[in-house]
Amino acid sequence: MNVLVTGGAGFIGANLCRHLAADPAFVHVTALDDLSTGSEANLGGVEGVALVRGSILDAALLGDLVAAADAVVHLAARPSVPRSVADPVATHRVNVDGTLNLLEASRQVGGKHVVMASSSSVYGANPVLPKHEDLAVMPMSPYAASKASGEAYARAYANVFGVDVLAFRFFNVFGPYQAAGHAYAAVIPAFVAAALQGHPLPVHGTGEQTRDFTFVGSVVAVITDALRRRVTHPGPVNLAFGNRVSLLEVIDLLEGILGTDLARDHLPPRAGDVSDSQADQRLLRSLFPGTAPVDLGQALSSTVEWYRRSLAAPAPR
Repeated sequence: MNVLVTGGAGFIGANLCRHLAADPAFVHVTALDDLSTGSEANLGGVEGVALVRGSILDAALLGDLVAAADAVVHLAARPSVPRSVADPVATHRVNVDGTLNLLEASRQVGGKHVVMASSSSVYGANPVLPKHEDLAVMPMSPYAASKASGEAYARAYANVFGVDVLAFRFFNVFGPYQAAGHAYAAVIPAFVAAALQGHPLPVHGTGEQTRDFTFVGSVVAVITDALRRRVTHPGPVNLAFGNRVSLLEVIDLLEGILGTDLARDHLPPRAGDVSDSQADQRLLRSLFPGTAPVDLGQALSSTVEWYRRSLAAPAPR
């Protein structure tokens, strides 16, 4: 099987490309990435992955790459709620227009299986826990709105044009190759990098807000299974396992892993952030009955070890 991974040099994309390249069922993997948030170094040393530097906003390039693939995993996006608050128009162009380009390219050539990333942020202000897929979406940020729009286009293209689509709502994915050390870093890489460098951990708000943290290895395993079995579904599917953990609990786990107390720097809450998030996993379990999450403590330990090596390594030239 030939697979195109948009955003293939990014955090989740690089993990997926590495996994697919090691699996003989996937003959060729192409990673499309403009390297705006991803890095060529994330795919360093991996054989069987061809990196194409380009944008999903380049409809002609995207069309050629989709035509050559059997399946597409669409991960390219302009991530981060705070980044979308700072520049909502840029977020819309990449996340909505880029997704529409991908779906249109798939429609034009036909016969493609499209697995795409959405986000738990689409639930937004909806207070119901756990979040199940039939809940009304209530986006609280431009990023969340862009992801809800991408889902809507995916459903429309499946309904009208017969495009085989599976849209996953990711919940706070973390693990190796996730960028840290910048203003829009996700919470776990920000915590781990600060801890390893001896800095206070940046906690926005009280730290009592909860998240359904999902290890990237679990996400990659589910996506791979979806590709193998060409799984589709008429609506979005939560890709998380119902583990509701507060940020303070994550810090406690990190203190146990590192064997030291960690100072905290409490900062104002970030605009657009939700207070609590937890996935209803029933639909995921029905479509992927063999899937099992990696234990959070074990996943955090693996992530810490990767960051130890990454921070100790010299920067790529």
